[in-house]
Amino acid sequence: MKISTAIEFPAVSLPAETTRAYHRMLKIAKYVVYDILRNRFVLAYLAFLLVVSMSFFNLESDPAKGMMSLLNIILIVLPLVSTVFATIHLYNSYEFMELLLAQPLKRSDIFLGQYLGMAVSLCIAFGIGVGVPVMLYDGSVRGATLVVCGLLLTLAFVSLAFLAAVLSRDKARGIGLALLLWFFCTILYDGIVLMGMFAFSDYPLEKAIMALAFLNPVDLSRIAMLLQLDAAALMGYTGALFQHFFGSATGMGLSFAAMLLWIAVPLWLAVRIFGRKDI
Repeated sequence: MKISTAIEFPAVSLPAETTRAYHRMLKIAKYVVYDILRNRFVLAYLAFLLVVSMSFFNLESDPAKGMMSLLNIILIVLPLVSTVFATIHLYNSYEFMELLLAQPLKRSDIFLGQYLGMAVSLCIAFGIGVGVPVMLYDGSVRGATLVVCGLLLTLAFVSLAFLAAVLSRDKARGIGLALLLWFFCTILYDGIVLMGMFAFSDYPLEKAIMALAFLNPVDLSRIAMLLQLDAAALMGYTGALFQHFFGSATGMGLSFAAMLLWIAVPLWLAVRIFGRKDI
């Protein structure tokens, strides 16, 4: 008599409804990706990033200097394009979503499919336009950090754009709100922090400044890249604190978790609002 000694584990499978919802969302996302990647604006965005990236790396003998110049462009252009294009696309897709709502589909599946398609399309454009040149000229940890920060920024600002679009049915107002979010995160927030530093310069503000960095995804990406480029030394004592905290495993983990929250929380709010919205 032959005795089998193999241990059999019970098969783990997702509920049937969850699996069907997942497939429906992927089908919608696939259609959105196919539609967006043929858009001339996205192709122009990809070409712009590719030309700028190649130019910076060819003009500088040191890849670190090229990445520093490229970082300044990414922190401004990437959030702007992600915010504006995602907002306009969602408004232009309302008729398509109304058609889908006539089918036995959940609103959350439709909305998440739109988000996934938009996010994947812009991430592909960024990955080809910036990721490929960066990996060719500097395939080190700092190059990978730049690419990861760019991808996370793209996802975060697409989430913010979708939130802005569902908050207002009026297209002009929604685009204006999205631009206001971009302006606040990229320009206005740093000005407010600097004003606070000057106003309370007599007090120890280093820990407060580190805490405030978590309230802005652009600042988190900038700090992560400056630490990889060894530019934190130019920031004096504050830079040393940044290096000590964000350079540790705990600091990197908290930074990554904060970026995930910047992606998940606006998207979750947008899904809830869209589920109750009369379109």
